[in-house]
Amino acid sequence: MSKRLTLYTRAGCPLCEEMAAAVEGLLDGRAVGITLRDVDADATLKARFGWDVPLLFDGEIEICRHRIDENAFRAWLAENA
Repeated sequence: MSKRLTLYTRAGCPLCEEMAAAVEGLLDGRAVGITLRDVDADATLKARFGWDVPLLFDGEIEICRHRIDENAFRAWLAENA
């Protein structure tokens, strides 16, 4: 895989699970991977994001917050995948 996205989540978060499933579905067949990062497992991430999850990032660039924004995600795909 040439590109990896990061999905910041927390355990037991239904919105996080929903976004992960949506992103994985939209990435199907593309050379893009997704890394899930639990903000509660890292004090720095927890301080940075608090309860503000899920968040989908490409490096330091935020793509989606709280729910999948299909238009924003498809625009990212068109430029990056």
